[in-house]
Amino acid sequence: MSEWYEALALLLGTIMVLMALGMPVAIAFLAANILGAFVFMGGERGVTQLLNNGLGALTSYALVPIPLFLLMGEIFFHTGLGARMFNAIDRLLGRLPGRLSYVTVLGGTGFATLSGSSMGSTALLGSLMVPEMNERGYKKHMSLGPILGTGGLAIIIPPSALAVLLATLAKVDITALLIAGIIPGLILAAFYLATIWLQTRIDPTAAPAYSVEEIPFPKKLKLLVRDVVPMVGLMAVIIMMMLGGIATPSEAAAFGALGVLVLAAIFRSLSIRAMIKSVTGALKVTLMAYLIVFGSATFSQLLAFSGASSGLIRWATGFELEPIVMLLVMFGVLLVLGMFMEQISIILLTVPVFFPLAQELGFDLVWFALIVLLSLEISFTTPPFGLLLFVMKGVAPPGTTMRDIYLAAIPFILCSLLLVALLVMFPPLALWLPGS
Repeated sequence: MSEWYEALALLLGTIMVLMALGMPVAIAFLAANILGAFVFMGGERGVTQLLNNGLGALTSYALVPIPLFLLMGEIFFHTGLGARMFNAIDRLLGRLPGRLSYVTVLGGTGFATLSGSSMGSTALLGSLMVPEMNERGYKKHMSLGPILGTGGLAIIIPPSALAVLLATLAKVDITALLIAGIIPGLILAAFYLATIWLQTRIDPTAAPAYSVEEIPFPKKLKLLVRDVVPMVGLMAVIIMMMLGGIATPSEAAAFGALGVLVLAAIFRSLSIRAMIKSVTGALKVTLMAYLIVFGSATFSQLLAFSGASSGLIRWATGFELEPIVMLLVMFGVLLVLGMFMEQISIILLTVPVFFPLAQELGFDLVWFALIVLLSLEISFTTPPFGLLLFVMKGVAPPGTTMRDIYLAAIPFILCSLLLVALLVMFPPLALWLPGS
């Protein structure tokens, strides 16, 4: 019987080597799992048993919200409902200084929350909003920063497909995790809006004022009721259904997908082409997510069977460090991994190790999962290698340097770090709603 650290080194080492060779993450995990089954579970019989267990994990009812939430976001985007909401918010804010930055946070949060993709949201907003803000004379930190910040909201405010995936893999109550993100998400949104307001107060030239058409109140009310309330109201109904125990996450996700379809039909923007694009986009991400679930289920079993997970927990807790110190260490690991890997890969790699350790340390797993989600999003915008920084560079106008992007991201990273600190000091911010 090999030592636990030898088993861990074999499994993780195989994955890292295969990923370094360019193999897709899910396939790298599957290959490492098959090798591990041969070594630790008795050869061919072990591989068969492992694959059967992995297929069993895919039949979980808890996975149903993932494709439905993704389909909801794709329809929202491809039918133009998202564009309607952006345009309405833009016109409603009138002559507010930094108006387009606020539009980016408010409208971008709505889109990113439904799409569940930080990278997709950043690419869309970067290509849509940055040229407009540059044309209006906005300084780069006012145009780039809010876009990089919206992902932090997307990942914790329900409905969030990534939160559902994390809860499924970590065996955490999905409804509780989704609801736990509501209050922290609203606090983070307030931090972002306050940051924009402060930036415009310190430097009014950062977002120059320009004349806009004055809209009479009745027309504003019509815009609000027609183009904003239905979209925001749908998200609110989904949250209230889960919060009130009226529907499970799967049922709420089905209702949300149906609701977006109905809205698209009402606005006469539902077409066969939009549906084909929506279903195709949702299907691609769903297949990847299911491969990830399969790989994670088998990987977790191998870690347990080989003694790697229990050995690692004994080793980590043997230092007799304070739980808060261990939390900071795990937080730091997630930040570093986020500079080189995408979020689902990090979840796949860390969940089998971090969540048993968090349970051993006495952390509430719903609260810990929320910390993990936030740390993943912060890592995506952390200089110098955060992936969203490079996505932004790809869609930003010519002449935008990486230094511009780094400086724009820092205030919004600080907002997210402040929220993490608040959650550590006051866990009820996350746990009050799920427990009520």
